[in-house]
Amino acid sequence: MVTTLYLIRHGETEGSALKRYLGSMDIPLSEKGVQQVRDVSAFIREDLKTLGVAQHSSYLNEVHRAPHTGMESGVKEGTLQAVYSSNLSRAIKSGQIVAEPYALQIIVVPELRERSFGIWEGMTFSEIKETYPSEFESWAGNPLKYSPPGGENTMEVHERVIRALEMILSNHGGDRIAIVAHGGVNRIILCHLLGIPLENIFRIEQNHGAVNIIEFWEKYPVVKLMNRVIHE
Repeated sequence: MVTTLYLIRHGETEGSALKRYLGSMDIPLSEKGVQQVRDVSAFIREDLKTLGVAQHSSYLNEVHRAPHTGMESGVKEGTLQAVYSSNLSRAIKSGQIVAEPYALQIIVVPELRERSFGIWEGMTFSEIKETYPSEFESWAGNPLKYSPPGGENTMEVHERVIRALEMILSNHGGDRIAIVAHGGVNRIILCHLLGIPLENIFRIEQNHGAVNIIEFWEKYPVVKLMNRVIHE
């Protein structure tokens, strides 16, 4: 069986043009953000229409010696089986938009929330660089070794996020599911699945409303799509 994960970053938030570190602050989606996620939802609906056929004919069947896909596992074609989100309203609203076509209730997982940025939360990039120049430079250069003052460190976030991811995957063998989370959370998940050292999380971009597609075959996960932006 192949489990398919649509990993999504929430849409743009109110006031996002100011480029503030939101972190664990609960800021709602903007009107543009709502439309971004609607476009994401439409993209997923189209992708699901041909997903089973594509997996059945994929060369990965030979690589993994696992010819069974959702076509044989009893999974209903063209639908999601579950949608998960963090407990911040921008992710919850995005998750509800993704879940609506399938009449699903989203499952809120607090461990998927964005990292706490401590005293930097609510500040713009420029304000942080001006007020805490050495701390910001250290953080940007090695986010595993350094943390925002008073905020979570990368390993703390990694532990709670990957624990939540493994719990979700253990409940959905062969299913098609979505997780709606945040830029930092998605980067950690992608680093984990690709075997990339966490020092390099900022080498992965995650725009507002970005879609990543990961297939979990028998031997290892395969990233099929990364940071796909559907909207203009």
